[in-house]
Amino acid sequence: MRHGKKVNHLGRKKAHRKAMLANMACSLIEHKRINTTVAKAKALKQFVEPLITKSKAENNQTVEKGTHNRRIVFKNLRDKYAVAELFSEVSEKVGDRPGGYTRIIKLGTRLGDNADMAMIELVDFNELYNAGKPKKKSTRRSRRGSGAKTATPPVPATQSKSVDKNETEAKADDSEE
Repeated sequence: MRHGKKVNHLGRKKAHRKAMLANMACSLIEHKRINTTVAKAKALKQFVEPLITKSKAENNQTVEKGTHNRRIVFKNLRDKYAVAELFSEVSEKVGDRPGGYTRIIKLGTRLGDNADMAMIELVDFNELYNAGKPKKKSTRRSRRGSGAKTATPPVPATQSKSVDKNETEAKADDSEE
């Protein structure tokens, strides 16, 4: 039975597991994506997402609570450069996202021991997925129709160009005669 088994111990003692997750979280914040096993990626996701939420909350609160959040995050990460980047660059980028800051993409198996591999990345820093999607506005609209609609649509540019070509051909024919 697996009653109350919420933490994957990853075959390590508590101190080793905390140090490994802190190092992986620092690498994730620094490089924006890392390759690891699926089990470690899932454990890292549970470790790093609350820290990102704390970094995001600094912008909405007073200075005292922001300092407190920095100290809590530093206690977990133990790397001042990672904390500085998390609170400056990452928190600005994920400021409007309500959660789900990381994405796990399965890559297949590792050659040596056939372990399931995955890539974990910060969602807002992936240029390939975010390039085609324009930024949504978060305004809510009523189902009822809004006021006035435009009666005549603007003339497309292709029609006006075709008229210009016909005029230039006609002028060229007139000049030849």
